[in-house]
Amino acid sequence: MRQVALIVLMAHIGSFIPAKEAIIGLVDRIFTRVGALDNLAKGESTFMVEMNETANILRNASNKSLIILDEIGRGTSTFDGLSIAWAVAEYIHDQPNLRTKTLFATHYHELTELALTKERVRNYNIAVKEWNDRIIFLRKLVEGGTSRSYGIQVARLAGLPREVIDRAKEILMNLERGELNEVGIPKIALSKRYRHKLENYQLSLLNQSADYLREELKRLDISTLTPLEALNKLNELKEKAEKE
Repeated sequence: MRQVALIVLMAHIGSFIPAKEAIIGLVDRIFTRVGALDNLAKGESTFMVEMNETANILRNASNKSLIILDEIGRGTSTFDGLSIAWAVAEYIHDQPNLRTKTLFATHYHELTELALTKERVRNYNIAVKEWNDRIIFLRKLVEGGTSRSYGIQVARLAGLPREVIDRAKEILMNLERGELNEVGIPKIALSKRYRHKLENYQLSLLNQSADYLREELKRLDISTLTPLEALNKLNELKEKAEKE
């Protein structure tokens, strides 16, 4: 992303750029939110610095600007960070006076769902090959989102103890098992496109339960049931309804 920003700047000052051919539209300003640092002199944490820079971009960028955003939402809880990153991306896409060219890098995989609901959002990822529990960076940009990151493999390359790496893999597997709801949609980033699908699925379950109870009642011959049998049958139907 930094390379893109530098190439745009070089093109605007009339410099050669490292490409056989390029079509670069006019850009009035380049805004970047890259890197992590704090400002202890002003009492600002890393996250506060990040939010200040993001706020400056959203207030001052125009529809002819170039925005480079790297990992919005770090330094706070996962849900807070994901929510902020999601809202920032939507704001840039939807605001009539913004809607500018933007590169947005993130490890929040749920954000790839934006491409399903926002017509001008496109997903790309850096190609990686896995081999013998190792990763090889192919240094190639390919279209589409990715369903995972490689933080644990990078941590292994950095030299974290084997026990830590193995335990991290166990925890990751546990988290991933609980990531999807009953219809296979990510729980923490349910897109509007699928909300209707989920509601229909839940309604279908209710209808199935009602149909089961209706058929059971039709099959009952009340005249042949003793009071105890009737009570037992009523309790059976009640337990079935509670499970559903």
